[in-house]
Amino acid sequence: MEFPSIRELIKDDLKATDALILDRLSSDVVLINQIGHYIVNSGGKRLRPVIVLLAARALGYQGSDHIDLAAIVEFIHTATLLHDDVVDDSDQRRNRDTANAVWGNAASVLVGDFLYSRAFEMMVAVDSMRVMDVLSHATNRIAEGEVLQLLNCNDPDTDEQRYREVILRKTATLFEAGARLAAIINNNDEQTEAAMAAYGQHLGMAFQMIDDALDYGSSDQDIGKNIGDDLAEGKPTLPLIRAMQQSDSNTRDMLRAVIENGGTDRIEEVLSAIESTDAIAYTARLASDEAAKAKQALEALPASVYRNALAAVADFSVSRSF
Repeated sequence: MEFPSIRELIKDDLKATDALILDRLSSDVVLINQIGHYIVNSGGKRLRPVIVLLAARALGYQGSDHIDLAAIVEFIHTATLLHDDVVDDSDQRRNRDTANAVWGNAASVLVGDFLYSRAFEMMVAVDSMRVMDVLSHATNRIAEGEVLQLLNCNDPDTDEQRYREVILRKTATLFEAGARLAAIINNNDEQTEAAMAAYGQHLGMAFQMIDDALDYGSSDQDIGKNIGDDLAEGKPTLPLIRAMQQSDSNTRDMLRAVIENGGTDRIEEVLSAIESTDAIAYTARLASDEAAKAKQALEALPASVYRNALAAVADFSVSRSF
């Protein structure tokens, strides 16, 4: 099942989610409207809302809170993008100028804050302490992940365990929360809720690993950002960590220096080291393992076209080129 077919399954839910997002973006402060619409309508996959909506349908949910939760999750994700691009000094995302490149860092940070606070307003309206608990905990862990990643920047001694801890918090947490919320609003038992959380967490891990592999193994046009952005920022992601582990001492010294100094001046040497150590294949293999665990967690759900679609999302997360 291709990703467009997955979206087609829940097209009415997605349409309702998009309408709610546009409605709740509204503010009498013009700049908030401009930046909010710019980033929300920038061609993203809406993957996190898709997970919420598919999970709710797979569990047989009959209400409408899944629409609100899908929009809330997208607002939280969008806020993190605005803040991330400022921290990383990024100038391109999804083949477009980043908001901070267009309007400046201050405006991007403040509109990100608006999106966070609007998301929490919407959480209150859902009127569930469990929902509030899950989402407030998730936003806290995402922030912790971002700080951990900052601590790892320019540190060539960052190992795979530290890398995994960063992506678990920074990326997988919101995937986990989105899938878990579907079980919460459907009043499922603890076992089902845990299965949905496991699905989301493993999916998020797989998704981020492939993102990090694509930073070295794709094209600018495919991934919508500059190749080697992670390298430029001194981020030791899994392909680079693996290349260091498998390289000879001279190459390892070169990679350490590149991580410590950042920049892309030696990008060709780095790409050669990554290729010669099969670091991309290694990263893809670990991502596939995570996707397999995500699909295994779905066995707790009744058979349905929506469960099949959730499995297809896991496959998409590791087979994509963007």
